[in-house]
Amino acid sequence: MNNKILGNKGEQVAAQYLENHGYFIREKNYRAQTGEIDIIASKGNLISFVEVKTRGSLRYGAPAEAVNYYKQQKIVRTAQSYIRYKGLQDYSYRFDVLEILAPKSGNMSFRLIENAFEAG
Repeated sequence: MNNKILGNKGEQVAAQYLENHGYFIREKNYRAQTGEIDIIASKGNLISFVEVKTRGSLRYGAPAEAVNYYKQQKIVRTAQSYIRYKGLQDYSYRFDVLEILAPKSGNMSFRLIENAFEAG
């Protein structure tokens, strides 16, 4: 399975995983001039900006390791744009990474890293 197909599948199951854990999905693949956020979800008064990283194995490291400083800054700028655009300044927010391992055996595993990085 190529990386694009694997990534798309990961984002689909990520939304379901988050919903199963009490999150409301506000947006998928939110795009602004500053970048893209895979999933924007909320739980109570908290907005979670979720970067989904899916890998077939740990051969090249943990999926979250791909969310480098440059990628984090793009996500932060895009989240700030979203907060302003939607008028959500009164909400708390955080930046999460949802790792998905999808080996060829088909047994997917999930790891939600809450507060994976901070704005600023």
